[in-house]
Amino acid sequence: MIKKAFLLIAFPLVFLAGCGIYSFTGGSISAGMKTVSVLVFENTAALVNPNLSQSFTESLKDRIRTQTSLSFVRVDGDADFSGRITDYNLQPVAIQANEQVTAGLTRLSITVNVKYTNKLEADKSFEQSFTRFKDFSTQGSPFSGQEAALVKDINQQLTEDIYNRAFANW
Repeated sequence: MIKKAFLLIAFPLVFLAGCGIYSFTGGSISAGMKTVSVLVFENTAALVNPNLSQSFTESLKDRIRTQTSLSFVRVDGDADFSGRITDYNLQPVAIQANEQVTAGLTRLSITVNVKYTNKLEADKSFEQSFTRFKDFSTQGSPFSGQEAALVKDINQQLTEDIYNRAFANW
């Protein structure tokens, strides 16, 4: 009876103690890192969405805010993110044949060049371009009616890629 009681108490304690070394977010933030700065990503793409610079920057900040306990500073954080949006592109990906040839699906692509500086472990710093896209149909509604939702989805994918590259070593 005592052995059973011991096992009922000991097993959960061992299990919970083992969970302390893992992170549910998959993050691997440098020891001693406490602050992060994210500068506004300038939009230098040929096709310009006037809200993209602000929405992408805020999406990256939100990703870091929800996945880490780092404090934000305006400049000179232990980790710094900066960069620019280099491409915002629409192109047909599937042709639909009816009375006139039209695009059945169109692809919105966004490319962001990111410079990440890790001041505590310089070997983890990088400068890299990230591209993500989303296919959509204009049969139900025009692009202008879908653009905000498409950009939001792509921003989430891009910020996940950037976060993983900076903090999860993926």
